[in-house]
Amino acid sequence: MIKSMTGYGRENLSFDKREYQIEIKSVNHRYLDISIKLPRILSYIEEAIKKEIASKVKRGKIDVFVTFENNSTEGKQIEINKDLAKIYIEELRDLAKKENISSNIEVTEITKYPDVLTIKNVDDDEKITKEVTEVAKLAIDKLIEMRKTEGEKIAEDLLKRINEIEAKIEEISRLSTGLIEDYVVKLEGRIKELLKDHEIDKARLAEEVVIYADKCSVEEEITRLKSHIAQFKNMLKSNEACREKTRLYNTRDE
Repeated sequence: MIKSMTGYGRENLSFDKREYQIEIKSVNHRYLDISIKLPRILSYIEEAIKKEIASKVKRGKIDVFVTFENNSTEGKQIEINKDLAKIYIEELRDLAKKENISSNIEVTEITKYPDVLTIKNVDDDEKITKEVTEVAKLAIDKLIEMRKTEGEKIAEDLLKRINEIEAKIEEISRLSTGLIEDYVVKLEGRIKELLKDHEIDKARLAEEVVIYADKCSVEEEITRLKSHIAQFKNMLKSNEACREKTRLYNTRDE
C-alpha cells in the first residue's frame, strides 16, 4: 500500500526529570533529505537520529525539532571558585575597614557574586543517546502511521478513478468491435447508390476497407492502456518506494 509523502509525528517523554520532545514533519521530495534542529548540548546525537529515520523512511524532506530540559540532579556538579571567593572577601574586608563599617560577611553572600558558584552538567552521553533514540522511534512511528493513513485515502481515490478509466476503455473496445463491419455496409451502399447499375469493384472496395481499418483501429492503444492500468494497480499494492517507477511515467516531461 502506498504512503503519503506528507506526515507529522510528535512524542514527549520524561526520564528521571529529563524532559524530551521530538517533532517530525515530512513533505514531498524525490530523495531522503533530513534536517535536524536540536540543542547544542545534544549535537552529538544528530547522526543517531538520522540513522533511525533512514531505517524506516526512504523518501521525503524530513524536518526534526528536538527540545530538551534537564531538571534532574543526576550528573550535576557544584563547583566553587575558592580563589575568586577569597579575593572577594579580602576586597570586602578592606572596603569595610576603610569605610569603618561592619565586615560581617556571610558565605551565602559570597556565593552570589559572579563566577564564584557554578553548576556543571556531567551527563551520561550514552544514556541520553538511548533516551533520545527511544523518543525518536515513537515520533517516527506516529509520522509513518499518519503517512500510511493518508496514503490509504489517496490510494482509494486513485483506484476509484482508474476503475472509471478502465470502464471507459472497455466501452471503447466494445464500440470499436463492429466499426469496420458498419463501415463496409455503409460504403457498399454508398457505392451502389453512386454506380447505380454498374458492378462494384470488390478489390477496390477491399483496399478502401483496409485503409480505413488501419486508420481507425485502436486495438494497440487499448492494449497499452490496459497494461498501464495493471502496472498502476500493482504499484498501489507495492510496499516499495516507487521513485524509479514514477520516473518511467514522467519520461516525456523531462
